[in-house]
Amino acid sequence: MTDDYLWDKSGPPDPEVQRLEQVLGVLSPRKPFLVPPQPARAPARLWFLVIAFAAAAAAVVAMIMIWLPRRSRAPECFVVRVEGEPTIGSKNLGGRAKLREGEWLETDTRSRAKVSIGRIVTVDVEPNTSLQLVRVHPSEDRISLRRGKMHATIFAPPRLFFVDTPSAVTIDLGCAYTLEVDGEGNTRVEVTHGMVSIVLDGRESFIPQGAVCVARKGIGPGTPYYRDAAPALVSALEQFDRNSDPKALQAVLTEANAHDAFTLWHLIGRTSGPARLSLVSKLAALAPPPAGVSAAKAEQGDPETLRVWFEDICPQAHRLR
Repeated sequence: MTDDYLWDKSGPPDPEVQRLEQVLGVLSPRKPFLVPPQPARAPARLWFLVIAFAAAAAAVVAMIMIWLPRRSRAPECFVVRVEGEPTIGSKNLGGRAKLREGEWLETDTRSRAKVSIGRIVTVDVEPNTSLQLVRVHPSEDRISLRRGKMHATIFAPPRLFFVDTPSAVTIDLGCAYTLEVDGEGNTRVEVTHGMVSIVLDGRESFIPQGAVCVARKGIGPGTPYYRDAAPALVSALEQFDRNSDPKALQAVLTEANAHDAFTLWHLIGRTSGPARLSLVSKLAALAPPPAGVSAAKAEQGDPETLRVWFEDICPQAHRLR
């Protein structure tokens, strides 16, 4: 006898089991006693979804475990020598040392270092870089990049990690990015994951994954663009950011395609009159506004209209609210 008969009577019966069924059957006037049917096996796809959900839940729990202790107290900041002889103040960095608020980390042409703030911020410091730890706090970590190049990776809620530069403030929105300050104090941001905000005196640019933005000293954040944007478009943007040249703006409108929609969106808030009308018209042709969004209100600079339109163009912006 197989177990199938016990579950659903599909297998060959055992005489002894049949005899027991007949004896016990008197206890039920309507039908004999049966073992409840075996639950159907979950299909393979269901098991895949269960495993995927469990993995996602584990990732969320891991992030919570990282973040909870981070919020309870100010983290410590450490520097590890990667190459050469980085210095903290006037002292050479041996292998690993604590970096305190107000101290400067310097690398020369042959040295590199890695900075860790708690368990959520990692900064790889390139040669010829000057970096200061400004503040560590449960609600804010802030460094200053005076010159040089760094790569930041952040595992934290948005708007926790800030980098001051001579031309703007870079704000992490949950991401990984490269930040470089040249000899004139101009700042270049390139985002490799997530999104970054760069701001100065109320002028703000949002830089999604795969995009670049340059902030110039005395001007502030420029107009961001994707790394693979047409060179003619990038050149026109640089000129417009410097002096608001109408010819440069016309070149932007001519060169832009659907991939450049988020670039055009930024220019709406930096123009007025006929220039803004042309931008809204071009943007609507390349990336039609979502339901409920009026191009006319965008022309008026309505903040809510522009926000909804931007989130439609850059879906990852939904996570930043």
